[in-house]
Amino acid sequence: MKTRQHIVALCFDKRGRLLSVGKNNYTKTHPIQAKYATKAGIPQKIYLHAEIDALLKVKYGVKPHKMVIIRRSKKTGELLPSKPCPVCQQAIEDF
Repeated sequence: MKTRQHIVALCFDKRGRLLSVGKNNYTKTHPIQAKYATKAGIPQKIYLHAEIDALLKVKYGVKPHKMVIIRRSKKTGELLPSKPCPVCQQAIEDF
C-alpha cells in the first residue's frame, strides 16, 4: 500500500491575505474533482485533492492570485514545497 501524503494548499489574494486552506482527503469525493480527473485522463483520481479543496472554499466571485502547495517530508517531517498533479494543474488553470 502506498504511503499517503499530507498536502496542504493555501490560496492568497493580491495583497497576500489568506483566502482559503485546503487539504487532501482520502475518503471524500467531489463532482468537480471527478470532472478534472476525467479531463486530465486520470478518471480514478476522484478523491478530493488539497488544491481543489482550497479552490472550492474560496468565496464565490473572488479569484485567488497565488496558491502555495506544501507537503510534509516522510523522513524528517519538515514542510516542503510541492507541485500540483496534472488533475489539479488543470483545475488551477481553469479557475
